[in-house]
Amino acid sequence: MLQANNYSVVLLIQLTLLSFDLFVNSFSELLRTSPVIQLVLFIVQDISMLFNLFIFLLMLFNTYVFQVGLMSLLLERFRALILLSVLYLLSSVSLHSWMMNLRWMKSDNYVWTDGLLVLFVLQRTAAVLYYYFYKRTAEYLGDPRLYKDSPWLREAFARSRQL
Repeated sequence: MLQANNYSVVLLIQLTLLSFDLFVNSFSELLRTSPVIQLVLFIVQDISMLFNLFIFLLMLFNTYVFQVGLMSLLLERFRALILLSVLYLLSSVSLHSWMMNLRWMKSDNYVWTDGLLVLFVLQRTAAVLYYYFYKRTAEYLGDPRLYKDSPWLREAFARSRQL
């Protein structure tokens, strides 16, 4: 079970990864003249998004709600974050690949195509929503009621058995 002192360490790791992601999104354009550094930052950013997704899933699997078989309750509650995580990861990888492909040989030029601009706006919008939902979910997963038996959980379990 996730204990209070372990949860604070996990939350710190999650928020650190989110902060790094925000940092790369904010300042990666300043490094367009050195494509190797930008490529390394993009790769580390994508890996950190995957780590955040894995941490979130591990925290879900660690809840008592999941262990008693009410996975549908958790999926319903966290559907927005799961979909946003996938959308954000896919849009980020696509944007990073496209940017590196266009700018690798012409790093001193300011290259923006219409499609790249649309993908950039989609990725940044998904990023803002991802940060909001991920932070809210990470804090919600610290609720002790998710890690022990409680009356609302018994009611939810009884409702799911009737269906």
